[in-house]
Amino acid sequence: MAPTRWGFVATGRICNDFKVALDTLPRNEHQVVAVASRSLETAQKFAKTHNIPKAYGSYAELAEQEDIDVVYIGAVHLQHAPVTTMMLEAGKPVLCEKPMAVNSREARQMIGLAKEKNLFFMEAIKSRFFPSYKKVREIVDSGDVGEVKLITACFGKNLPTGVYKQERSVAGGGLLLLGIYTIQFATMVFGEEEPEDITVSGHLTDGGVDETVTIVLKYSGNRMATLISGASANLANEAYVYGTKGSIKIPLFWCPTEVIAPDKIHEFPLPPPEKPLNFENSTGMRFEAMEVRRCLQEGLKESPLMTHAMSLQIAGILDQTRKVVGVVYDQDKE
Repeated sequence: MAPTRWGFVATGRICNDFKVALDTLPRNEHQVVAVASRSLETAQKFAKTHNIPKAYGSYAELAEQEDIDVVYIGAVHLQHAPVTTMMLEAGKPVLCEKPMAVNSREARQMIGLAKEKNLFFMEAIKSRFFPSYKKVREIVDSGDVGEVKLITACFGKNLPTGVYKQERSVAGGGLLLLGIYTIQFATMVFGEEEPEDITVSGHLTDGGVDETVTIVLKYSGNRMATLISGASANLANEAYVYGTKGSIKIPLFWCPTEVIAPDKIHEFPLPPPEKPLNFENSTGMRFEAMEVRRCLQEGLKESPLMTHAMSLQIAGILDQTRKVVGVVYDQDKE
């Protein structure tokens, strides 16, 4: 079976980590054959560091290449929709880093184009593909914790002062960076059911983006999810699933290597990286790459673990949350 040939858009920290994660997989299954940046020098430097054969000084040049099976888009938030659109128009399947779009309107347009072009397209919410998440789903489905009544998840870091922490002009704030992980966890456990009610409270930075936000999702059957995210304090960064018979604890729930269940601690160690990483447990991004390869081989246009409907649901909750808190991006006015 031929390897999946990846093209990388952007050269930032998350792209570095994804390349390092791919390097933990067999080379006859995954190869990064090209990288593009808005600066040729930057692309060439990244290519040299990671032994990538081709480097381009524009995204359009990469879109034109025929020897690419899928494009990974790791650019900044504002670039996700336009660059994804460019790649899909060029006939390229796409794995787009989270959040796939700044708002639901962009997300619907991107998904609609992928369907029109009959191309694979997936949002890269890496958490969904970790073995730990499969174990959480198995425990919940088994009934070992009884009926799930409450989910809690918090993700907060005291981020360095900068535009992504404070500025509306670049779709900054903690929700799109960190809060999305808490939302996706709740929607994963409760399935694709839409919450009956969303209650939100939060604080804004002087730049008009969210600093700390609490979201309460109310579901049918007296079930709830309480989610906290923030960009100015280091939180516990863990999730819990509480049922009528027991509970599950998931440390580092956005990139977990263990699940603390009623019966035992289930451990899922990751392979060590060959190069330095920027984020915790980033070699776990290998699992979403494996899922992309599986989907491409089987001719799937979306992954059952991260469907288009799931991405739209998450985007919708983010939209409603930002509206209540008062975070308005330029893209929301279009």
